[in-house]
Amino acid sequence: MPDAMRDKISFHIKLFISLIIFFSLLLTLIGIYSYWALDKQLYAEIGARAQVQAREIAMIPSLIDAVKAQDKGAITELMDKLTQRSDASYIVIGDRQGVHLYHSRYPEQVGKSMVGGDNSEVLAGKNIISIRKGGLGISLRSKAPIFDQQNNVIGIVSIGYLKTHIDNLSTGKLLNIMAVALLLLLALFIFSWWFSNTMKKQMFFLEPREIGLLVRQQKALLESIFEGVIAIDKEYRIAEINHAAKSFLSLTLSSRQLRGSPLAAVIKPVAFFDEQTMLAGDTHDEICLFNQVTVIASRVRIMLEDKLQGWVISFRDQRDIDSLNIQLSQVKRYADNLRILRHEQLNWTAALAGLLHMKRYDEAIHYIEAQSESAQEVLDFVSARFCSPTLCGLLLGKYASAREKGVDLLFDPACVLDQIPPRLRETELMSIIGNLLDNAIEATLQREGERYPIDVYIVGGRRDVVIEIADRGIGIAAGQHERIFQLGVTSKTCGDHGLGLHLVASYVNHAGGTIEVNANQPSGTIFSVFIPVIGHDTGAEGNNPEDPEYAT
Repeated sequence: MPDAMRDKISFHIKLFISLIIFFSLLLTLIGIYSYWALDKQLYAEIGARAQVQAREIAMIPSLIDAVKAQDKGAITELMDKLTQRSDASYIVIGDRQGVHLYHSRYPEQVGKSMVGGDNSEVLAGKNIISIRKGGLGISLRSKAPIFDQQNNVIGIVSIGYLKTHIDNLSTGKLLNIMAVALLLLLALFIFSWWFSNTMKKQMFFLEPREIGLLVRQQKALLESIFEGVIAIDKEYRIAEINHAAKSFLSLTLSSRQLRGSPLAAVIKPVAFFDEQTMLAGDTHDEICLFNQVTVIASRVRIMLEDKLQGWVISFRDQRDIDSLNIQLSQVKRYADNLRILRHEQLNWTAALAGLLHMKRYDEAIHYIEAQSESAQEVLDFVSARFCSPTLCGLLLGKYASAREKGVDLLFDPACVLDQIPPRLRETELMSIIGNLLDNAIEATLQREGERYPIDVYIVGGRRDVVIEIADRGIGIAAGQHERIFQLGVTSKTCGDHGLGLHLVASYVNHAGGTIEVNANQPSGTIFSVFIPVIGHDTGAEGNNPEDPEYAT
């Protein structure tokens, strides 16, 4: 069959043809073997039958006397009666010299020698079964010796079945076998067609090469997903797991080795995997603890024909979400800072334009000098003391934002930062400082009465970077010192709702640093952050020891 034509034939047709060919060959081989076994069995049965008849005839006393007396008439009269009751093709009686005394089919053979050359053993007193060519053709025959009273061999009895007769019997039985085989082949034909169509439906009418390609595509798709994905069957055994899931769960076994393993052997049991909960319905973006890793997980049931087949569980590290929130918060802060700077610049420009419009040039010059001197002083101080331009921009933006709200930021003259700690990224340092400043500004604005300035102290030493933000705002309520760094704990009614200080604690602990929170006098709070610069191990004092995010 040409390759092009073979490719055009669908898989279920190929399967059907293959099954038919296979079953046909199988039935042919079975038929050949059955015929051979039947033929062999038939020859054995007929041989045994012929031998029994020959022995019984040889033991008839009247026949013994007639053979001894060479009385052919008596032999003929006796054997004609026996021949009528036997199914043998012929019966022959011979004397000790091998001469015919009787022949059931050809009486004219009487007096002639028996042919076949197998009389010697019989005359020696043995019973034999042989296939020889005689006067009637090839036959299966059994010969028995005739003994007199002195136990001497005086004659031979030969019972024969022609091969044509045996073949006719075999053919009849073979036809019956073939009829059964044809019926069986028809049944197999119907079964093959049903089976091939069932397979076609089970394979969603796809060809094997298409299924193989689809499986490879799905595997590549599964491995390309950044989220951890685990598929389990209804017996809670792992059906598939991607590389991201193994990485999150710190699994070293291959996906093939993990398939079939109980889910509990991979993830320690938690409420997320409670049987009743899983059967109740799907869930999305639920915070869970998988093997001491805080993740955001989703669970979706796999249904086929309204029957539950299993679940697909996807999860991602909560720190990734926190990182996105940080970036979003930073973008929002940058936007606010730009808006504040633009608003302040517009006010400054409007005031200058008014003075120029009224032709008060001397006052305009003094106004420009006063504004420039104040802004330039802060700009020169910040840009000279901090190594990161991005950090400088953040501090200047916070300074302008605070001034717009009526709060001053006072930078300690000792502020200096020549390098960022190696275990802390620049964006993380900015998030720490920015969130602490925002928290201090909010606390100051919430306090009634005079708004005191916020003291900023940022110094990078040889061993530690020290960040200290001191405000004289409303302070921290009693009993809240241990909870302010937990996610969601806040005194705000709008904004990030407890995210800022949680992120500060996360970054500080991750960098191996510590945070101290003290009351300021006469009111307010002092946040002191110590982040190591050199690589010595310092146990990070987590502010929420029950949260695994704070574990170093």
